[in-house]
Amino acid sequence: MSVTIDITGLTPERVHVVPSPLAELGMALHALSETGHHPGLQGWASAVNARLDQSLADRLCEADFLWRTTFSDVFAPFAGIPGKRTLPGATLAEELDQLDKLTDEQFVDAALEFTCQLAYDQNRVTDPLNDPAMGRHALELAAARGEHQVAFTERLLDDPPAVRGWFRQLMQDCDEAFFSDTWARLSHQLAADARHKTELLRRKGLGEALKAMSGAVTLDEEARRITVDKMASGHTRTAEGGLVLVPTSLGWPHVMVLHRYGWQSSITYPIRSPGLTEPASVEQLTRRMAALSHPVRMRLCRHLARGAYTTGELADAHGMTAPEISRHLSVLKKAELITTRRRGRYVQHQLDLGVVSRLGSEFIEGVLR
Repeated sequence: MSVTIDITGLTPERVHVVPSPLAELGMALHALSETGHHPGLQGWASAVNARLDQSLADRLCEADFLWRTTFSDVFAPFAGIPGKRTLPGATLAEELDQLDKLTDEQFVDAALEFTCQLAYDQNRVTDPLNDPAMGRHALELAAARGEHQVAFTERLLDDPPAVRGWFRQLMQDCDEAFFSDTWARLSHQLAADARHKTELLRRKGLGEALKAMSGAVTLDEEARRITVDKMASGHTRTAEGGLVLVPTSLGWPHVMVLHRYGWQSSITYPIRSPGLTEPASVEQLTRRMAALSHPVRMRLCRHLARGAYTTGELADAHGMTAPEISRHLSVLKKAELITTRRRGRYVQHQLDLGVVSRLGSEFIEGVLR
């Protein structure tokens, strides 16, 4: 599973690395509502939640599905502007002005996409605002997700301008309440990362810049295709538009690809912090979990967690033949769960406790990515 971007014809001058205040505000709101996804931000989230005005907190609850479970494209309005060449604004006010430039149909479609799971990257524009059947379908899907979603969907379909005004005011109030201070602290770090990636683009090319962004993002130069390793499937193409790479300080472990039909392609990636390891690929994670699903290999892991053993020692301990043990060890080694070292004429195997200890967090990172 992955999301791919066809970059055939994309020229270097149409690739930009630009921080986005509105996207970072969306990340901040997500971190506030899903602190379990971001353990490193729990102190910040607790401090912000403690000083939030109750009225603002209640208003945030009305639309938290726009950022809680995933991220609505209303936080990336630059991508929806015709021509697919617009960049994120330098300030939150500029990006809210960009949001105002979207049509009601674009805003409604983007706001309902994650709320109601309407079609996303299929080769047609969805229009629940003017298609009665699609509007009814949106309400049906919203009903299965809760009263807040139903109320929001009804308001959005009945009076898009009113909801758009309400949303803009909500973002401005969040900026005044907490985000302006957060952005002042983070913007320099994001700008520095953007400059670094831009320099990599200029000197070493797109492949190196993407590699520096995240191990989950790769470029196939020959096929002219970017692949983002995710537990989701999707496809888009830059065509005559651009590609925007948006760094975030609050988004780890999420790597998000905007691949909405008709919108500019964009990748939002977390900037690296000390102590963060490279993410395991979905294929690698699947291989590791499959390797541990066999009871014999689980028993072998119990032995190998306590020390280094030869194939013969493991065969004697488990009442199996050396070739049988070797086959199981081969599976564990392919999954990169064990290490091997030679001592004279003996080869010893041991469980890599560092890798195994990360399996739980790697699974969480993989499904959230």
